[in-house]
Amino acid sequence: QVQLVESGGGLVQAGGSLRLSCAASGSIFKINAMGWYRQAPGKQRELVATITNIISGGRINYAASVKGRFTISRDNAKNTVSLQMSSLKPEDTAVYYCAADIQLIGGSSWYRDWGQGTQVTVSS
Repeated sequence: QVQLVESGGGLVQAGGSLRLSCAASGSIFKINAMGWYRQAPGKQRELVATITNIISGGRINYAASVKGRFTISRDNAKNTVSLQMSSLKPEDTAVYYCAADIQLIGGSSWYRDWGQGTQVTVSS
């Protein structure tokens, strides 16, 4: 019923930049928070950045490890969220997942949906 499609991953040298994008489509009534998480090999999935919708104040939250280097933004009208990543480090290497807290058309509850993930590799 809902699809989150990510794009923009790839291979970049340390110090470089990448931009990830995610578009949500389907039977969506409302989206509250959208964001990015990542999972490196052998590690748990961790929060990178989230942003709530305008009604909830557009609050942004960053992991300490990316603050000042990554910027999250969203287009509420298009149900998209982006992550501009700069000054990338080898430790940023991971699969990056888009997430959205969604209420479906005709539904009353919220649930979190996930994208399929996109690989980001930062070489030293």
